[in-house]
Amino acid sequence: MPDTSDLITVNVNVEITAIALQTIVENAKKLTGKNEKGHYSVDTADVLSEMISRFLYENNFEAYVKNSDHYRL
Repeated sequence: MPDTSDLITVNVNVEITAIALQTIVENAKKLTGKNEKGHYSVDTADVLSEMISRFLYENNFEAYVKNSDHYRL
């Protein structure tokens, strides 16, 4: 990921499949496990946000947005 001083946080609505969201929640819970009270202490929304951000970076979103053919206004 780039230096965090080069990043801004944008709150948007993103459409993903229910299966993708279910998979993220299941995997996040598996990776963190339950606390002493039997509750999961992972914020799955934060996990989703980080995964989308990393995906956009790794797949060169900057190059993608430079191509005007990708715009559907």
